[in-house]
Amino acid sequence: MPKITVLPHETLCPEGKTIEVATVGETICDVLLENGIDIDHACEKSCACTTCHVIVRQGFDSLVEPTELEEDLLDQAWGLEAESRLSCQAKVAQADLIVEIPKYTINHAREG
Repeated sequence: MPKITVLPHETLCPEGKTIEVATVGETICDVLLENGIDIDHACEKSCACTTCHVIVRQGFDSLVEPTELEEDLLDQAWGLEAESRLSCQAKVAQADLIVEIPKYTINHAREG
């Protein structure tokens, strides 16, 4: 079973967390939510915003390449890096992942 290690995040996961993924092919977002890490997902995981943006620090190459729509949205994400993904679109494969949740997100629903 692959594991996702979430690096410490000030509010969502202060201590960090390592999670065993029960089902390969599940999205990073779903795995985090199922394990008590309340990552934003304002568009209800429909690939229409950037609130679930994560940076995959290890295991990035094991993920299926992002779609053009995901890449277009990522261009709008706060703190974009080469290893950025929308967690609602990135499906866990066989490799272990280390994931960082950025400190900030652009969430107009929460901010407005």
